[in-house]
This record gives sequence, structure tokens and C-alpha cells, in this order.
Amino acid sequence: MSDGINSPVVVAPSEGPRIRGTAEGIGGDHSVLPDDAEGRGKLFAARRTGDVGLVHSWELVTAVDGPGTRMTLFLSGCPLRCRYCHNPDAMEMRTGTLETAEDIIAKVKRYRAVFRASGGGLTISGGEPLFQIAFARRVFTACHDAGIHVAVDTSGYLGSRLTDTDLDSIDLFLLDVKSGDPDTYRRVTGRELQPTIDFGDRLAAHGKKIWIRFVLVPGLTDDPDNVDKVCDIVSRWSDSVERVEVLPFHNMGRDKWHELGMHYSLEDTKPPSPEATEAVREKFRARGLTVY
Repeated sequence: MSDGINSPVVVAPSEGPRIRGTAEGIGGDHSVLPDDAEGRGKLFAARRTGDVGLVHSWELVTAVDGPGTRMTLFLSGCPLRCRYCHNPDAMEMRTGTLETAEDIIAKVKRYRAVFRASGGGLTISGGEPLFQIAFARRVFTACHDAGIHVAVDTSGYLGSRLTDTDLDSIDLFLLDVKSGDPDTYRRVTGRELQPTIDFGDRLAAHGKKIWIRFVLVPGLTDDPDNVDKVCDIVSRWSDSVERVEVLPFHNMGRDKWHELGMHYSLEDTKPPSPEATEAVREKFRARGLTVY
């Protein structure tokens, strides 16, 4: 899970080392928009075809965002408005640099030796990576065809944008199940839960590998009934779910909300206790799931 900070960061050893950069570290600064109508038209056409995308940032990660050492590519744009979002600047298509799919693919391919040695690969995240579906498709298809392990980190809300052919080009889904109760899901995200359930059902039917992520937020997602409903939903995909990650809420993204002049509703929310977090993990384990 991203911390939403563009400068290099140091994280807890349990999360593994990260090297993070802005999108300029991938393909150069392409953020200047054409100022003539013809140029803007070509740009919009390129975005529709996936030739160009708006990249928020990237990082090299070990032990998170999928197996092995991974390049995690964060794309701008998201239809959800999660109250604990660590990248609120990625919600709108306003932050990042314009990058060509060709540049991104070439950059990822340069790390193939690292990926082979570590069992890693590419993870496309966001924002919501399926928000820029044409660009994401160009990248993950080319990388998968090059023998690189591909993961997509998604809420599943836009999962219907992926074709069955797309599913064949993605090795692992990091599926964020933000709530099991529809009303709670709406309070957390401003959107509906059902698309996530439908997408998870579809992944399971296709036998795709899934890692579940659930953020435990005191006073928001930690109600026992809500947790039980999340367990119910995830259990229906048990043959495909390789692991469940129960992530305790923290407010590392708070400063970015303030910098953007956005109201941060979890200002006074404290992280859950280790005991409370472990109790939730035990609920998933009781369903026969592997939990972290």
C-alpha cells in the first residue's frame, strides 16, 4: 500500500525496502500539455488508445505489492473517495507526468534480471489502475508477453473493464475489499460494494490468484458485523485467495490531505491496537485462509 509521498522514503523492515521516485524517473518529464488544438487532439486520441498515460509515481519494492522485488507503477485517477486514502492527489487526473506506454514498457523490461532473481515483477496500482484502462492494458499485456510477472492492485470497482483476454495477461490480483457491509462501504468510499463482489466472483471463476487487502479503521470498518461480512465475501473465493492482509489504519497520508486543502475526516482516529488487529486476523484464519 502506498504512502503517497513522492520523495525517497524509508519504511519499516517488515514492509521491505522501497526506492520511490516521481514519474520523471521513468520516462522523463512529459507533463507539459500541448497548447494548440491539434496537439491536444492528438494527446487525447493517444490516451484513448493507451499510447500515453498519466503516471503519478513509481517505486521499487521488496516484500509488498506482490511476490519478490517489484516495480510498482502508480497511475493517476480513481472513482473512489476513500476516507483513509494515502494518495489523495491521485484521485483526480491532475497529478503526475504524461508518459508513453513504450517508455514505461522499456523501463520495466530493464529490470527483468532483478525480477527473475527475486521472483518479482510489475505491479500496477494507483489511484485505481483500471481508471486508465487503455494505458494499463498496453503496459501489462506487453510486460506479460515479455515473461514478466504482472500484478494489478485494484478495488475491483472498475473490474468489468477487463476482458477475459486481459485476465489471461495478469498473474495476480491484489483486491482491496474495503468493507463487507454496503452502507459501510459507501461511507468509506462514496461508491457501491457490489462491483467488487462481482469482480471477485469473476476472478474466482477464472481461477485467478488473489491477495486480499482489508484496512482496519477504528470506528469505520472495525465493527464486528462488518468484519464478519468481509470474511463471508472473501471465503466464497477461498480456492483462489492465496493470502489475506489485514492492514491496520495509520494516518501517514494526513499531511497530504492538508496540503491539498481537503477535509480529512479521520483526523482524530487512532490506529487499532495490535490485539484488535490480531483478533480480526483470527476471524479470517478461522475460515481456513492464510493471513498476514
